[in-house]
Amino acid sequence: MEKKTARNQIDMTSGPILGKMLQFAFPLMCSSVLQLLFNAADVIVVGRFAGDHSLAAVGSVGSLVNLLVNLFLGVSVGVNVLTARYFGGRDRRRLEETVHTAMLFSIIGGGILTGIGLLFASPLLKLMDSPETVRPLAALYLRIYFLGMPAMMIYNFGSAILRAKGDTKRPLIFLSIAGVINVALNLVFVIVFKWDVAGVGAATALSQCVSAALVWSCLVHEQSGFRLIPRFMHINRDRMIGMLKIGLPAGLSGVLFSLSNMVIQTSINGFGDIAMAGNAAGGNLDGFVYVSMNAFNQAAISFAGQNAGARRFERIQPIARRAVGSAVVTGLILGSLVYVFGETLLGIYSRSPEVIEQGMIRLLYVCLPYFLCGIMDAAGGIIRGLGYSLVPTVITLVGACGLRIIWLNTIFRIPRFHTLPVVFISYPISWAATALCLIGYFFFIWRRDFVPQMAAIRQRQEAEQAAAARLEEQTAAVKPMAETKPEVVELVGAKPEGKEA
Repeated sequence: MEKKTARNQIDMTSGPILGKMLQFAFPLMCSSVLQLLFNAADVIVVGRFAGDHSLAAVGSVGSLVNLLVNLFLGVSVGVNVLTARYFGGRDRRRLEETVHTAMLFSIIGGGILTGIGLLFASPLLKLMDSPETVRPLAALYLRIYFLGMPAMMIYNFGSAILRAKGDTKRPLIFLSIAGVINVALNLVFVIVFKWDVAGVGAATALSQCVSAALVWSCLVHEQSGFRLIPRFMHINRDRMIGMLKIGLPAGLSGVLFSLSNMVIQTSINGFGDIAMAGNAAGGNLDGFVYVSMNAFNQAAISFAGQNAGARRFERIQPIARRAVGSAVVTGLILGSLVYVFGETLLGIYSRSPEVIEQGMIRLLYVCLPYFLCGIMDAAGGIIRGLGYSLVPTVITLVGACGLRIIWLNTIFRIPRFHTLPVVFISYPISWAATALCLIGYFFFIWRRDFVPQMAAIRQRQEAEQAAAARLEEQTAAVKPMAETKPEVVELVGAKPEGKEA
């Protein structure tokens, strides 16, 4: 029987899976799309009102930003898995320790990222072979953007905690409020104040502070183990090790993807400003497809974590099938729609026909087959939700990142294959190879670790049922005797006449 759940909470350990997964994923999908709109608003505003150089500057730093923040955001995956596991296992003490450790770490991590962004923006852009015409603008945008890193970390870690119990609606509300503020500030800073890329960077940083304040307030007013009491924040050694054990490999996986994307961005930079601007616009569009599919990756992590904590292993494979299937359907539908209406959508970012033409090349080779990335992410999400993080990172390193780098240093270097389509083709090839390896690894750990556990649980249940049945038989045998021969029962308990007991 399905258990009654509290408000802003989903019981992932009982009842129908697909309906609850969609209930979980849809607000998260909207949140991710809205978060991507932060960057899209930046790109659209500078593209329309500051020119193609500013568009290239803002759009070309995405892979660098991801490289720097993904390691810390990966730890939030560990937070989500641990929180879901302790919540599913009804372990309040460890749940509280995880919440307070995670939120303090988010502040520390955000401060570290701010320092890195301020100090190393220019050298990193130079390392990426960013053109001289774009580099000063890109460095300025990065420095201002990274001032908002502590707020970004607080929001993402806080959201990871709320997701663990199925609450994806309130983070959506918080991000919606921040998104409206971001767009309004973009227009004021760029159109009115003429701050160019500095304006969009400042707007993003300030809006992130708003979303961070809202999620912080939400946790402070939470109930039971999810409540954040600021004076109790400290780094619990065991909880921190648990988060890092799961989160660092996940973060490293994100870093490796970003590193390979930086290599690809460097290859694209060699084709000039127009190609960079077209890639930036196309990347923003296919990013909407990615984050929509990624909602099912996050669902897979939380659902697998809660059910592993509750030892409901029989639900893991159905969860995996529904997460992967939902990601594929989402990727196929949205990827096709974005490509079909690609020229119109790209026209929002730039009026230049050359930029639109370059953007369509990316949509053809990256956006249409994006469902392959959905399979890869959902499969990896299930594995990480079960607590396995190191091997998926190795698979990602070899299957995705390594394959892309090999591709760019072999096939792409052949003169007749030195084209943008050949660069972009490395994406679907790496997704397909990595997805197959991750699916194979899932079935390996399933047979090795979970089939024996399920067999042990089943044997214990059968033994308990057999003991209950024997007790019931004994009770049933005594009951007729008591009913048909009450004098026997009386004599058994009677004292011998004339004697003291």
